[in-house]
Amino acid sequence: MDAVEVVSRHHKRLRSPAASQCSSSVVKHIKAPVDIVWSLIRRFDQPEKYKPFVSRCIVLGDLMIGSVREVNVKSGLPATTSTERLELLDDTHRILGVAIVGGDHRLKNYSSVITVHPEVIDGRAGTQVIESFLVDVPQGNTKDETCYFVEALINCNLKSLAQVSERMAMQDLLKV
Repeated sequence: MDAVEVVSRHHKRLRSPAASQCSSSVVKHIKAPVDIVWSLIRRFDQPEKYKPFVSRCIVLGDLMIGSVREVNVKSGLPATTSTERLELLDDTHRILGVAIVGGDHRLKNYSSVITVHPEVIDGRAGTQVIESFLVDVPQGNTKDETCYFVEALINCNLKSLAQVSERMAMQDLLKV
């Protein structure tokens, strides 16, 4: 399965929202090899490695499809906890799917898919990360407001992912 197939299969299914939902995709180009970026994203049990709003994560049960994690959120967001289920983990095609199944926040029926693709940036190995989501629009909010909020969170996470990945790549270069 090539990158176009991966995007078509896994991201487009989140692009058909019902009237009471919104969906969008965010793309981030990272100046670090795909293996480094994927090593961070695939760790369903350690989102705090790159997600700045996560203070603690505990996985309930084995780390496999259907596993649930309890995430504690740092102050500053309108939430303190999130319960999330691992929906998809494909190391061959570098795909992670997560659904939020509980917590004290307003993101109901939230699901996301992240795909990771190698690319060349400035003549070096780089990575393109695509994250798509689908979520219910909370009562009292518009689709635009909901998408803006979720996109801002994803952009913050992906910016942090880029910083962590690029730092790891630089450390690898210095070892050589």
